[in-house]
Amino acid sequence: MIDLHMHTFFSDGVLIPSELVYTAKTRGYSAMAITDHIDFSNMESVIPKILRVVDDLSKHYNLTVLPGAELTYVPPKLIDKAVKKCRQLGAKVIVVHGQTVAENVPPETNFYAVQADIDILAHPGVLTKEVAQIAKDRDVKIEITTRKYHSVANMEVAKVAREVGAKMILNTDSHVPENLMTKELIETTLRDANIPLDFFEIMQKRSLEIVSKYK
Repeated sequence: MIDLHMHTFFSDGVLIPSELVYTAKTRGYSAMAITDHIDFSNMESVIPKILRVVDDLSKHYNLTVLPGAELTYVPPKLIDKAVKKCRQLGAKVIVVHGQTVAENVPPETNFYAVQADIDILAHPGVLTKEVAQIAKDRDVKIEITTRKYHSVANMEVAKVAREVGAKMILNTDSHVPENLMTKELIETTLRDANIPLDFFEIMQKRSLEIVSKYK
């Protein structure tokens, strides 16, 4: 399994990277990204910490671990600047914390995010056709999330993404070990989003596109 949206205690997760990676390994993961919450206040401290461990963890636990970042609540017009800075610091998989219906995320975050050099628009909440079309054109993946509260908008997000042909992936947005993917969690999430269960293989191929880009 591939999961490209996960958190450690460098932001609001509970595990150190070694614990998270090994736990994911025991759950059958083949690739993952550590994407702690980032803004201009902490990117210069968090990203180097992730970079310090990912190669050794990949080697010793025999799975691909990519360094990443989830840009969170960055003023929308500064997202592009933040993405470029994260890239300079060595982040590979870059996620933007989208306009989930579970939080009061700054308006236009989705719109400015998909125009930047990002990989994933996470839990976008109310996804417009305009944003979905830009995501398709720029090959930004649209996240369907297993995470509670964020996932309530999955059905509408999937509907709009399918209408324009934007690529969808499945991520957990894990903060605790219990958030990691399981067969039951995958099936429940897809069923609730009105996505056929066999579409999970296609979503994993979309995630693999990102992994292959940075591996």
